[in-house]
Amino acid sequence: MEDLNRTVPKLPIPGKRNILITSALPYVNNVPHLGNIIGCVLSADVFARYCRLRGYNAIYICGTDEYGTATETKAMEEDSTPKQICDKYHAIHKEVYNWFNISFDEFGRTSSPQQTEVCQTIFKKLLENNWLSENTMQQLYCDTCERFLADRLVEGNCPTEGCNYDSARGDQCENCGKLLNPTELINPRCKQCKNAPRIRDTNHLFLELPLLKDKLVNYIETTSVAGGWSQNAIQTTNAWLKEGLKSRCITRDLKWGVPVPLEEFKDKVFYVWFDAPIGYVSITSCYTPDWEKWWKNPENVELYQFMGKDNVPFHTVMFPSTLLGTGENWTLMKTISVTEYLNYEAGKFSKSKGVGVFGNDAKDTNIPVEVSDTLFTWSDLQAKSNNELLNNLGNFINRVLSFLAKPPGSGYGSVIPDAPDAGSHPLTNKLAEEVGKYVEQYLEAMEKVKLKQGLKTAMSISSEGNAYLQESQFWRLYKEDLPSCSIVVKTSLGLVYLLACLLEPFMPSFSAEVFKQLNLPPEQASLCDEKGDMDKAKRPWEILPAGHKIGTPEPLFKELVFACVCLCFDVDGNGGEKIEEVEDYRKKFAGSQADRLEREEAGKTAKLAEELKKKATVGGKKQQAKKLAGEAKSRGTVEQEISITRLDIRVGLIKKAQKHPDAESLYVEEIDLGEGDCRTVVSGLVKYIPLEEMQNRKVCVLCNLKPANMRGIKSEAMVLAASSSDHTKVELVDPPQSAVVGERVTFPGFEGEPDDVLNPKKKVWETLQVDLQSNSDLVACYKDIPLTTSAGVCKVASISNGSIR
Repeated sequence: MEDLNRTVPKLPIPGKRNILITSALPYVNNVPHLGNIIGCVLSADVFARYCRLRGYNAIYICGTDEYGTATETKAMEEDSTPKQICDKYHAIHKEVYNWFNISFDEFGRTSSPQQTEVCQTIFKKLLENNWLSENTMQQLYCDTCERFLADRLVEGNCPTEGCNYDSARGDQCENCGKLLNPTELINPRCKQCKNAPRIRDTNHLFLELPLLKDKLVNYIETTSVAGGWSQNAIQTTNAWLKEGLKSRCITRDLKWGVPVPLEEFKDKVFYVWFDAPIGYVSITSCYTPDWEKWWKNPENVELYQFMGKDNVPFHTVMFPSTLLGTGENWTLMKTISVTEYLNYEAGKFSKSKGVGVFGNDAKDTNIPVEVSDTLFTWSDLQAKSNNELLNNLGNFINRVLSFLAKPPGSGYGSVIPDAPDAGSHPLTNKLAEEVGKYVEQYLEAMEKVKLKQGLKTAMSISSEGNAYLQESQFWRLYKEDLPSCSIVVKTSLGLVYLLACLLEPFMPSFSAEVFKQLNLPPEQASLCDEKGDMDKAKRPWEILPAGHKIGTPEPLFKELVFACVCLCFDVDGNGGEKIEEVEDYRKKFAGSQADRLEREEAGKTAKLAEELKKKATVGGKKQQAKKLAGEAKSRGTVEQEISITRLDIRVGLIKKAQKHPDAESLYVEEIDLGEGDCRTVVSGLVKYIPLEEMQNRKVCVLCNLKPANMRGIKSEAMVLAASSSDHTKVELVDPPQSAVVGERVTFPGFEGEPDDVLNPKKKVWETLQVDLQSNSDLVACYKDIPLTTSAGVCKVASISNGSIR
């Protein structure tokens, strides 16, 4: 996260673009969920990484928001003190963000002495400039708990017409987004004891926003245009102004917070909306004692702030008003990046309710969470991971590097060839023109903080690369026109480098691995040259030098999901997909965190009961079991080698094929494998092979996969097929017509018996499948060894260099 080797903090540099980046401070009452991470922290990190690659002088500041009612509430729930809660969850937040590889320059906390100092200093300036007033307000008081109830200690029905949400908090309705006062709630109740509170008078301090309106409106009208504010930020801000600014209370009857430095208010603290944004400043002061060079330097520093849409008014109205009221020359926000809510399956992520996938959950899945959308669903993650990362990006890079790494005679021995005539190669020039346009679009999108558009544009370059490889037919050029092949390979390697740079802000671990495989230091990643431009993208064949030796190519992404079911070539993710692991995740993370904990405890109890039951029934066999276990241990166990012979591939005859009754993209086949009874197999081939071509046809069948239920029908094997690199074409692997039904397909030079059933946990099929492909002669091969029957080799109709699965 932070740069542990940092010795000198970065300060603004005259003549350079100095960019100060913040993301909304995550509240410390729970583990951050993907809504928090993607909506604020990850988006800001993407932009910060982009800025650094462009050569801008940028720092990224964030930290945990630790004061306020929510912390006190969590402390009561966990029978702890607020400080203990903050210490606990701050550490968890740091661990989660570290796993996500977030590149903070400083990740601090608002319970620091610096926060108290900066917050109280700003308050005194506001008081001195007469922007504060004292008023008596009516507040809910719980006689049972003997305390005033702060906003988040009260729940009730939202008073907003058309909403009436029954769990609205005293400060804001989570359903409609309306900011509230606790006394406005209908049927309010104390969150702790559930009893109805009563209204009681209490004195508080208010920030007079109406008096600051002219200064604020001038700032908004100027900056919203210059900073390119998003439409949702402008609409939310204008709605506040149209409704009319009101005095806002800045103090609360709490113990946990920044103390109000006035004798008559010594028992009160600052309201969290007032002190939390000041946390950006205080955390920067922890980063450098010269923090004012960042925060009081609007002529030389641009402030970019990232947040969810519910935080907009605090950053476009409240925080600017606070800073403007001091009369000092503050660096005010230039650009605001607002993320819509990230919804989870059928509902909204909620940290307070524990609904959704949380940062620690993401760690447990081992899925690289680097693809996001407004709606998070497990099936969507599966589709994006498999189609965009594995089949598009990963496929392009691996094809290029693997081909280069082949020994001379079939490749280039890992050494980049020279390509002196690349500039006059028509297909390459066409590609370079398209890539140059995409890079310009990428830079324009990223400068405007349109991150999703930037990512989409970068991925389009990968698609162009795949099309370039396919159209050039480089595998044939190698034998027929080596100079042209060298142009294609060198140009493609330039695209690999370019993609690693363009995607580094989004997928830093991916880029680091690509640079490793290119045998280049990751520090060489850059999105500008000495002049600050990207002209090299228009000449990708010049990016990497001839004679450079690359490292060892390896697959960059794994398929999600790996449960062994049936053929999976449905790129739309509708039927035929390998859904078991995705379904496991959906079930695992269903409900709230409390629900999950309850299920986990119930599972432990059931497991313990089962173990006790076994112990009770084993009886006299116990000693015999111990003896057998000891003998097994003494003999030792040897992990079986993953060899192609462990696959039981046989010649089968489709006796009957029909469409799946409950899945439009699936066929159900009855296949004769020489066993007497036919096996039922479900295959995702409807989009690729007409039904009439599936009848009475010999096929190659993988027979020892674990059976799996596919939309209500058990699939007992898998038909092998080859797919083109862009997955628009799929063909069955055909054994010779005279091959014997039921005979085993062999691989000359490999001997051994197949497993009875492949263990999905050992990933035998997944490990071997990556080396199954059709060659340039259309022969189905495993590492150049043909799939062989007694009647000859197995082939495909027209797809060369296709992936077989």
